[in-house]
Amino acid sequence: MNSLRTVWLLIGTLTFACAVSVPRSLQLNSDKYLLDNNLKSAEWISLLELEPLPSLDKISFKKLEEMPLKEAAEMLNKLYHLSKINHRPVDTYTPNTSDIDALLTTTNNEKISFKLSKIVQTAMKDSDFGKQVVTIFVTGLPKDLNAVKKANSELIRAYMQRYYKLPLNLNLNHTYKEMGSEEMSSDKSEELIATKKSNGNMIVIDLGSAMRNFKEWITFDIEEMGINLGNVLAELTDKVDVPQELIHVIGQGVAAHVAGVAGRQYSRVTGHRLRRITGLDPSQIFVSNKNLLSGLARGDADFVDVIHSSSYSMGTVTRCGDVDFYPNGPNQVLPGSKNVIEASMLATCYFADTVLPLMEHVFPAVAATSLKEYKNDNGYGKRVFMGLSTDFDLKGDYILEVNMKSNYDPNTSPEKQMDYRKMHKPWQIIDEKFTRMY
Repeated sequence: MNSLRTVWLLIGTLTFACAVSVPRSLQLNSDKYLLDNNLKSAEWISLLELEPLPSLDKISFKKLEEMPLKEAAEMLNKLYHLSKINHRPVDTYTPNTSDIDALLTTTNNEKISFKLSKIVQTAMKDSDFGKQVVTIFVTGLPKDLNAVKKANSELIRAYMQRYYKLPLNLNLNHTYKEMGSEEMSSDKSEELIATKKSNGNMIVIDLGSAMRNFKEWITFDIEEMGINLGNVLAELTDKVDVPQELIHVIGQGVAAHVAGVAGRQYSRVTGHRLRRITGLDPSQIFVSNKNLLSGLARGDADFVDVIHSSSYSMGTVTRCGDVDFYPNGPNQVLPGSKNVIEASMLATCYFADTVLPLMEHVFPAVAATSLKEYKNDNGYGKRVFMGLSTDFDLKGDYILEVNMKSNYDPNTSPEKQMDYRKMHKPWQIIDEKFTRMY
């Protein structure tokens, strides 16, 4: 098999010959579109539209960075629909845990690089590991992509500032070029951190970089990798005595679905559920077992919250959690992104902002079904906040408005990069009351 394109186009051709087409509506799954006879002809993708699709070997992450956002989004969605009508076995990809890079930041700010298969031995090097919250961030795309490196660095930096209670104006010059300790801090921040003790542990699992090309990403075996990760998390509880109520798993893109499967596997092994799983722009699932409910879903942890930033491109519009947030509503294009990878990484950037001390309430949202409903004040229920401090009692879909400008443009000033915050009226807690910051 040279690529999945041959199989998908063959199945697509046979399907069209039987008068069954692929729907343009992106909210229909493979079961529903075969039963829905109410779609207009303009809502179906023609065979001529599918023919120009390149083979998977010809698509790369770099090419997705270079392609106009809408063009790449349309290509991804055509590939997605073709994958849903292909029920033949395909070769899937699962990296070995011994090949996946990871990084542990200890309570005393020691940075330890290791392979995922050695997580238990590495955690045991920190005598205080698991006594406070353990945040496990699982990446979903290779770190050599500019937008990925920037977003992941922001999230790691935010947690370091939170765990070490550092001032917001301190420049933590963290980078995500390497997983080694020498790349993770500047002299000034390192000196200040050395005088403090962390109130949490962070593990970064660089699953994204284990996907060496686009084909491995699109054929990634979510179930097998999720089971492997779930077993690893169970070992942390069994051998390092990390209570499940202290574990927060953050999954990015395809890793959000891996985190969901891991949560279910953790429950099978331990009899307990993880406290929280956060999905940052969960990806569309191209390859799955039709007999399994695959991917991230409510119930995978005590609380599952999700941020969708590229609903109709690399991400999915499908509800995945107890609460799902849709910045600017279900949308293909968000301000501040030039390509599909940047659009997907915005969810990580948004969440990172809420991790920063005093910025937990920077993204107020309202229960609604569209951005229009939100703008017209036709939402329902109380205002809530997206991000780290989301209320665990929340259920349903929430909309908020964002206005990020040129977040990934190195020539854009920090002031303009942060313009989107002016949409929200952030809050801080003073004397246990909310007071407007500005």
